[in-house]
Amino acid sequence: MTKTLLTGTALAASLAASIAVASPGHGDEDGIGEPGDAAQIDRTIIVEMDEMSFSPETIEVAPGETIRFEVVNVGRAVHEFNIGTSETWDGHRGEMRTMMREGMMTMRSINHDRMMEAGMMHDDANSALLEPGDTDEVIWTFPEGGEIGFACNVPGHREAGMVGDFRMGHES
Repeated sequence: MTKTLLTGTALAASLAASIAVASPGHGDEDGIGEPGDAAQIDRTIIVEMDEMSFSPETIEVAPGETIRFEVVNVGRAVHEFNIGTSETWDGHRGEMRTMMREGMMTMRSINHDRMMEAGMMHDDANSALLEPGDTDEVIWTFPEGGEIGFACNVPGHREAGMVGDFRMGHES
């Protein structure tokens, strides 16, 4: 029992360490904006995730605008709405593969207990990871400019075209 507990603890520690190194896909240090203040929301946009698409695929935003995204998974598989860039998503790829390989998620479900054991709750402000039928929100304040979009980083989904764009407009 003690050996199993120590082995499990070592596995969780090594997973947490590898995830910490491979998680640049979740943060505002990348020039993608920052978590928004719920009291400062300018508007709400509903984003639906289906098999391998977002609706809408393009969203116009203004610099400094704070948007509440109501993210709904209307598909049959686990999907993620992640605000970022190709660079941040590429950095996040290893983390998502580890989550799949280690049983923290499957194509149809998320195992929150396994995620907690590994010290990886996937609760970043710029992202919502949802099982089929689930809804969550992301409140985000946009930067002055840049090439920012949204993608599903579940292994194979972004590669299949599950990506959307933010079109930076003028301040209102």
